[in-house]
Amino acid sequence: MDVYQFIFTPWFWLALTILFAIIELATAFSLTTIWFALSALIMIFVSGFTELLDAPLRFRLHMGLFVAIAIALLVFTRPVAIKKLKVGREKTNVDDLAGRDALVTRKIPKFAKGEIKIRGQIWTAVADDNKEIAAGAECTVLRIEGVTAVVRQKKEQGV
Repeated sequence: MDVYQFIFTPWFWLALTILFAIIELATAFSLTTIWFALSALIMIFVSGFTELLDAPLRFRLHMGLFVAIAIALLVFTRPVAIKKLKVGREKTNVDDLAGRDALVTRKIPKFAKGEIKIRGQIWTAVADDNKEIAAGAECTVLRIEGVTAVVRQKKEQGV
């Protein structure tokens, strides 16, 4: 069996499907080579319908279809898959702190850092509007910047 005959067999495309799938697993689901694996999987079935064509034409047809299918899958389905699977974005516990109420345990002076207690943990904090917040006051965590919570004092009820 020469090289051209092997390239056109479903076994060649099955081998490529497995190879691309292994590469995708090794790259921690970067969602890049999986589209080539799917394209090779489709080519397993296509290769069965092109047996009557001569070798050079079959070679060009197979390679052209393989590349076209892979690029189409990559361009049109990868963005949707990334959005649905949330690839590359891991939400951490810190992300959950934004919007929560906290208690100031050490005064937050103007243009300086103080401390807050939120969910049983002490965090270094700064006021987002650079106003002083007294110890014992309630505040809301706006965001986390590094290891510092950016907070805003809650408005007093009835004032």
